[in-house]
Amino acid sequence: MARKASAGPTERELDILDVLWVRGRAGVRDVHAALNEREKLSFTAVQTMLQIMFDKGLVGRHLEGRSYVYWAAVTREEAQTALLGDLLDRAFGGSAAALMSRALDVKRATKAELDEIEALIEKARRR
Repeated sequence: MARKASAGPTERELDILDVLWVRGRAGVRDVHAALNEREKLSFTAVQTMLQIMFDKGLVGRHLEGRSYVYWAAVTREEAQTALLGDLLDRAFGGSAAALMSRALDVKRATKAELDEIEALIEKARRR
């Protein structure tokens, strides 16, 4: 059985979105150059990924001359929400408590982070 497509962007799509969130608008060549600072990818691979992301509604584009210029069509927060919702459903049965418990088991939180988590819990209780 084929795996269900994830609700949020893939890891590679996040890399591309990171470039676009920083730069605002960029052509394929600019995105390709920025990604190649970390990992070698072919130009056509980046071009194909941008086309797929356009089809998924993750990026917008318009034609300037003979080349497309792309921009992020989702905010960082929207991407995080989609990824987290997918993770909650697939790995934690929709339980925010199970997610938080595992997160705190995996990485020790600082006192400041724990204070922030407590404030977020208090805010959620008031809603």
